[in-house]
Amino acid sequence: MVAKTACKLAAVSPSAQIARMTLIARLNARGVIGVAGADRVSFLNGLVSNDVALVAPGRAVWAALLSPQGRYISDFFIYADADRLLLEAPLAMLADLLRRLSRFRLRAQVELQDLSESLFVYAAWDGAPPEVPVSAPDPRLESAGFRLITSVNLQETASEAAYDAHRLVLGLPDGPPDLEPDKTLLLEAGFDELNGVAWDKGCYMGQELTARTKYRGLVKRRLVPVTLDAAPPAPGTPVLAAGSEVGTLRSSAGQIGLAMLRIDALEKNLIAGNALVTPNLPSWMKFQR
Repeated sequence: MVAKTACKLAAVSPSAQIARMTLIARLNARGVIGVAGADRVSFLNGLVSNDVALVAPGRAVWAALLSPQGRYISDFFIYADADRLLLEAPLAMLADLLRRLSRFRLRAQVELQDLSESLFVYAAWDGAPPEVPVSAPDPRLESAGFRLITSVNLQETASEAAYDAHRLVLGLPDGPPDLEPDKTLLLEAGFDELNGVAWDKGCYMGQELTARTKYRGLVKRRLVPVTLDAAPPAPGTPVLAAGSEVGTLRSSAGQIGLAMLRIDALEKNLIAGNALVTPNLPSWMKFQR
């Protein structure tokens, strides 16, 4: 039986082998900030939602910078790279993020630099990633795949749009428009279940509201994956239930997307523009209803 099985595996057609290749896409909408200096870990740990001390070669963390009022400013992945840390964030937010971090540097021994011109961001999924100097499993979900940062161009086997579809099915946000600066709360966007908050570390900016939201059960809406039965309208389009607004559509790819919805409306008939909206709650998502 073993020999027959081996023969069958060897006889897989070339087209089937190609179908199982690791999917690799360059994420042109992402950029990189280098954080060097002796105080780089303690500096970031006083500002962001996750524990930067957990970052190590082959292990990234996902974190967010919040306003003093506990609202989302930016999210990013943090990697270890020799004697520096790398922050991978939405490219459109990079200049603002760099400015905000610089404001808090004060006397800390920290050097900040925009490295987006020399370092490129890739995602790899449905297989083993290529070997590059900086790579790590996506810390949010194992099924999300891997994140890669490299100074050379990799051979792409998928498009950035294909990666968007992959992450949307899983319910993973990718900065704005999924997350709204000065508005979104971390727990509305799944940062608790997706390993984006360290509850046992020291203080950071916005911690008080984040903790109060969790322990008092104050989450009233959630960012959830949805399917639409028509072409999706623009991000920010209101989602209606019986004519009343219960949320907004965020990013989409084809007829799948993310929507920020009131928890008490998830089982109602929902419409955005001319499209029927159907929530598809992932298994990782947990909340009180």
